[in-house]
Formats: sequence, C-alpha cells, structure tokens
Amino acid sequence: MLEKKELQIPNRDEQYINLIDKISEVTSHARGQIAKSINTELIQTYWLIGQYIVEFEQNGKANSAYGSKLLNFLQKDLTNLLGKGFSRSNLANMRLLYLKFPIVQTLSGQLSWSHYVEILSVDDELERNFYIKEIENNNWSIRELKRQKNSGLFYRLALAKDKDELLALAKAGNDIQKPNDIIKSSYVLEFLNLPEQSYSESQLENELVKHLEEFLLELGRGFAFIGRQYRMTIDNDDHFADLVFYHVILKCYVVIDLKLGKVKHQDVGQMNMYLGYFALDKNNEDDNPPIGIVLGADKNDTAIEYATYGIDSNLFVSKYQLYLPDIKELKRTLEDQLEKSQAKIETTNKTI
Repeated sequence: MLEKKELQIPNRDEQYINLIDKISEVTSHARGQIAKSINTELIQTYWLIGQYIVEFEQNGKANSAYGSKLLNFLQKDLTNLLGKGFSRSNLANMRLLYLKFPIVQTLSGQLSWSHYVEILSVDDELERNFYIKEIENNNWSIRELKRQKNSGLFYRLALAKDKDELLALAKAGNDIQKPNDIIKSSYVLEFLNLPEQSYSESQLENELVKHLEEFLLELGRGFAFIGRQYRMTIDNDDHFADLVFYHVILKCYVVIDLKLGKVKHQDVGQMNMYLGYFALDKNNEDDNPPIGIVLGADKNDTAIEYATYGIDSNLFVSKYQLYLPDIKELKRTLEDQLEKSQAKIETTNKTI
C-alpha cells in the first residue's frame, strides 16, 4: 500500500507571494462586481414593481375593486406565489421608490435597498439628494446614515451657507474645498449620554475622547485626531488647547476649544492666539492656515460678530447640544434665513 505523501510547499518567495496577491485581487474585485450587480438588479426590480403598482392605481381599477387594500391583497398573493420579500411595508416602499425617483437612471448603484428605505422617509428633495451623495462619498453604513439623518446634518450644514451654496450642497454633497465647508451651525453630541446639567468641561472633553469614533463621524470627513490638552508654550507660559485634529483634505490643523456656557469675547481672543501659535510655530511649509472652532453650549450671534470683526476668517464659533434636534424646527429656521436673505437681496437691488 502506497503511503500518502504530504504536499511539500516551498519557501514562499516574492514571485509566489505576487501570484497570491494577483489571485486575491482579481477574486475580490469579481466578488465586489457580482455583489454590486445583484444590488443594482434588485433596486431596479423594486422600482419596476413600484411602477406597476402606481400605474395600476392610476387607471381607476384599484379604487373601484381594491381601494386602499391593494397592498394587503398583493402582500398575500405575492408571498404565496414568490415567497419572502413582499410584506406590505416593503411593497409600500417600492411604490414610494417609483414616486420619488420617477426616472430609473437617477437611482444610485452604490446604495443598498436598506439605504433607500431610510432615504424614502425624507420628504424634501434637496435633503434627500444630499444624503444620497454623502452615502456615495463616504460609504456610510445604515447606522451612520440613520444617525446623520436624525441629527439633521443637512440643515445644520445648510444654515452656514447661502442659497447657491445650499443648492450645491444638495447636488454634490458636502464637497470640502474651504474651511467653511467643515463647519456646522451646531454640533450634536447625543452619543455622550451626559445629563444636560451638572457636568464639567473636563468631563465633556473626557467623554468626547472616549467616544472618538462617534465624534469623528459628527465632525465629518477628513478629520484625524492629534491629541487633547495640547500644550503651547508662549513667553514661558503654558497654554492648553482642548482638542487638536489635522484635516487631511484641507491640509491644516483644526483646534477645538470647549466652553460649558455662552461663548465670550475672551474665548475668541484666546482661540485667535492658538491659531497664531499653530500658524507660526507648528505649520510645515505645505500646511494651510489652521482652523479654530470655539464650541460652546450657547452663543450670542451679535456679540460674536463684534468679537470676530477683523480676526482671522478661519476662526468659527458654534454651539453644541446633548440631544437630537427637532428637524422641523431646523427646517423652519433655514426657510426663515433664506427668506430674509432673499428680501435683503431684493431691497439692495431696488436701491441700486
């Protein structure tokens, strides 16, 4: 009886490792393409089912024979015929997919059906388009999408922009090209689970570092954490910036100072000094000017406007809150802001 010989594997030289890498690369690419193709086919199938349902409703037969129970009948019959995937809620979302995206070519192959289900709950077209672009740009998971949507990211970014910038935001997502593109009107820190009262500045800082992954998601794309309580020695005196980041897209330092109460003019002056230190003492030749964000629980817009007059345009003052915002209130605030801006433009044109 012949003895079974074990396969003798030679030393894995560079050529063999290169072979493994090539096979691994082409296999991973193929699997990705297959998954992408399946996802695209599924989305387009659901869109087509939605189209069939809407067209059936619109020809009058649904109202007379099936009425509002059409989806109930479809759920039962399609499940018996085809199996899972045809619940009433899923059929309702297929119908909604067709109504909100009437041109099938506008559907994105980078979004899963679960992404679309979450997106379909957004009524405003500009907001909906923004989240689609952000998913494409940042490869958000469903959890990340839900969190950003529930925190009103679109409106918090939009409040810092004019009408043209708002339209660009909805069309391309948050395209980061200048310091203002990374600034929000308010920062939502609900993930810290801190009480709204009775916490110190050091507790706030500690919790932000503990929840750094969530905080980076809230800050947005491009932030890399450098350190906390960053020491700066100026004229033999030590000063400490609460949090320091480096923005890899804008190629600059971002300094964040935390304030528990209302931001005061002294806080603005202090941040301006920090920016001077980073610009003159820390920047490399290819670094852009640093950005400073004073993050407080409250601020007086008029006082801040006076305090920042003539100061570096890269210094921003924003609010933070420890709870998810009221999206309807954010939307009303944006609408009021746009109306006032439009009225100001019209008044200026009349004067000219």
